[in-house]
Amino acid sequence: MSDIAARPHLRTRPGLRLSATTVIAPLAAVAFVVTALATGEQAQLSWTGISGLLERMVALGIVSIGQTLVILAGSIDLSVAHLISVAAVLSSWVMQGDPGRILEAVAAVFAVCAVVGLVNGLLVARLAVNPLIATLGTGLILKGLLSTSFDNFAGAVAPQFQFFAYGSIGPLPISLLTLLILALAASLMLRRTVFGAHLYAVGGNAAGARLAGIRTERVVVAGHILCSLLAGVTGLYLAARLGSGAPWVGKDGLYDLESIAVAVIGGTFLTGGRGGVAGTLAGVFLFAVLDSAFTMIGIDPFFQQILRGVIVVAAVAAYTFRTKAHVG
Repeated sequence: MSDIAARPHLRTRPGLRLSATTVIAPLAAVAFVVTALATGEQAQLSWTGISGLLERMVALGIVSIGQTLVILAGSIDLSVAHLISVAAVLSSWVMQGDPGRILEAVAAVFAVCAVVGLVNGLLVARLAVNPLIATLGTGLILKGLLSTSFDNFAGAVAPQFQFFAYGSIGPLPISLLTLLILALAASLMLRRTVFGAHLYAVGGNAAGARLAGIRTERVVVAGHILCSLLAGVTGLYLAARLGSGAPWVGKDGLYDLESIAVAVIGGTFLTGGRGGVAGTLAGVFLFAVLDSAFTMIGIDPFFQQILRGVIVVAAVAAYTFRTKAHVG
């Protein structure tokens, strides 16, 4: 009986829905080209300029993949920004510029991130705490620990570790290649594995998934752990890029809110159960184009934040409209 009941839920993952990708990405690319030509910044259209544009996607792209996974499961994670700061600070503090301690630092970061993800998942799944409140509280705890322990850059990463941020294989930067590999792995997991089907099923209808025999609590916990681990990768990348970890690097990057925004822009439903990584990357690409266009035009940085805020509000409004249309 449970096997038969499970079948509809295993089919809840969508087919090849790339509407967000096929609309957002080409429009953003056209906007980038037009802005470069209009401002006389034709150098931005060379491979160096395009590579720089794509590298703008790396930090937000990696954490947004994790945010997409946890949103698909019907949850959300507001702790990622502070966890990114923890990962960046911890890696450089443990490493202290010593190449021999790279593995130790990376292992420490992943261990801490896994624990944070586990705590978030248990709070949401086992204790039924609202995910907004649970992960906001976890984030504030992490912020407090950082504030009481560090007030500036902590330690330094090994020069060899900076290859993660600045190295390349042929024309492809290592950081961009990492983002592409993680995105491909996450997409394949969602479309080709039982766990991916369970993520969609739990996010789409948790009660129905439970009746079908899916261990919904484990799915939500696993989603949070994956989200936290990817936040850790983002922190490692930023530490490699800066040469050291800073306690404000995640918060100032607005990675919590922007990772949610790009997921929604890319077609992921905040209620869970529908969306994907391809659309999220399209949203990240849009944000990267906006940053680059603002720079080429010479818009004041503070006004840039206003414009980005307008875009986030518009994304949520579009989500609401799309949700009502879907329900209707």
